[in-house]
Amino acid sequence: MADRVVKLTVVNDFVCANCCIGQHELLDAILFCKDTLNLPLSFELEHMPFRLINDKSLDGADKLDKVTFYERRFGKENFATFTTAVSKWANEKGIPISMRGIMSQSTLAHRLALKAGKVGGQKLQIPVLCGVFKANLEDGKDIGDLDVLGEIAEDAGLMSKDEAIRFLESDELEKEVDEICDKARNLGITGVPMTIIDGRWAVSGGQSSDVYVQIFKKLASAGVSPSGVYSAPSPFSETVVETRICA
Repeated sequence: MADRVVKLTVVNDFVCANCCIGQHELLDAILFCKDTLNLPLSFELEHMPFRLINDKSLDGADKLDKVTFYERRFGKENFATFTTAVSKWANEKGIPISMRGIMSQSTLAHRLALKAGKVGGQKLQIPVLCGVFKANLEDGKDIGDLDVLGEIAEDAGLMSKDEAIRFLESDELEKEVDEICDKARNLGITGVPMTIIDGRWAVSGGQSSDVYVQIFKKLASAGVSPSGVYSAPSPFSETVVETRICA
């Protein structure tokens, strides 16, 4: 019998440390379910853009030092508490997340990720997502920089660095990113990360891999549809059904 297809739509923003953590945890859970538990599931992932910051959030500047940005937005005490929590997770996982570097708006990176999804689905989109998160939150690079994004595109096998820069200098997919971000907010999404499962259930926040593993176990035990395969529409299509928050 064919595996049940689990559609995972991950709504996130590359400037968000919790989104980076959530990405690692979700991919770890998928790998564990497939390679260790051998669950009869196949996973179809798609990234949907969300913008946590805009030009006004950056005080009218194109770019801003990350620490300055976070301290102005959340206050020094709250930022220190958040940094401690992120550092604890990073140390446990051996992933060097850092708050250093430049804060830029993420539209260019979202356009690149959307392009990857259109060209090669999750096989190209996931490497681009991981590359952007790593550049921003591990290496302290500026994801508003065309050279940085061009190198990510080339490393992921999406296109050459020069081709990527030409794409980013155009307005291709800019309207689409704007529309998706607007639609997400119209659906009531105000914070990220959010993982929408099969267009029906939404898991909010940077959850641990254990949370996802338990959900996937339940989906596997529920079986598949009579046709042998279950696949839901994207929650941003007009055919989306019920969406509710999982505890």
